Amino acid sequence: MNYQNIVPEDSISLFVKNIWVFENEDKNIHTTLPFFADGCPGLMFQQTDHGLIVKPHDKKMPEVFLYGQTILPIELEISGAFLIIVFQLYPYVLKTFFDIQPQSINDNCYYFDDTEEDISWLKKQLELSESVKDKIEIISKLLLRYFEKKKENLDFEIRQGIEYIFQTKGQESIRSIAGKLKFNIRTFERRFLTETGLTPKQFAKIIQFQASLDQLTVKDYEKHTDIVYQNGFSDQSHFIKVFKAFTGKTPKSFEK
Repeated sequence: MNYQNIVPEDSISLFVKNIWVFENEDKNIHTTLPFFADGCPGLMFQQTDHGLIVKPHDKKMPEVFLYGQTILPIELEISGAFLIIVFQLYPYVLKTFFDIQPQSINDNCYYFDDTEEDISWLKKQLELSESVKDKIEIISKLLLRYFEKKKENLDFEIRQGIEYIFQTKGQESIRSIAGKLKFNIRTFERRFLTETGLTPKQFAKIIQFQASLDQLTVKDYEKHTDIVYQNGFSDQSHFIKVFKAFTGKTPKSFEK
C-alpha cells in the first residue's frame, strides 16, 4: 500500500488540516486500515473494487461521505485495489459548511444528498478525473466554494482555541485558553461543543492521546515513562487508561 500525507495549499489551509492518500493496486489483497481519535472530522472519497466496510458498524460506505469525531477506534475493511482520499477538516467548520450538528455524527458518518447541486457536481467531476492530483483539486474546489459562501458564519474565535490546544498538545488548561480568548469559561465550553461536537476538555484529551500515539509509533522514547511525563499524564496508570480508551489496547500490546 502507498500512503501520502499532503500539506494543504494555503487557499484551503484555514479549514483543511491534512490530506491523506491511501492507494493499493493489488486486486488479490485484503486491507485493514485502523483509525483512532485525532480531534478532526473529515471528508472521504473512496474508489474500491468491492466496496469499503467500516468496522465495528458493518456499514458499506458511499463513494463520498463525511465522518464525524472518531472517539472509539474503527477499522476500514477493503478487498482488492483501492484509492482513498481523506480531507482532514478542522472541527470548527463542520456545522457551518454542511448545516449539521457535529455532535450528531460523533463516531458516525453523514451521507450527502446526491440531488444537492454541489455534491452532484463533485461526484461527476471525480468520475471524469483520472489522477489523484486532479481529484484533490476538485475536492479542494468544493470546499473553497463552501468557504466563500459561508465564511461569515464561521466561529474563528473557536478556531483559535482549537489551535491553542493543538499547539500545546492538549496540556494547557481549558480555563487558561478561555482566558487568552477573553471568554467566560462556560461560554467557551458551550460554543466549543456547538461548533465541534466535543467539549474543550474532551478535545484536549484526544490531542494529548494523539501526541503520545505519535511518540509511541515512531519509537521516540527510551521507556514508557518518557511518554507519560512528556505528554502531561499524571502517571503510567493514567496513560494506559487513556490510551486503551482510544485504541482498545494497552500501549504494550499496541506496540506488538
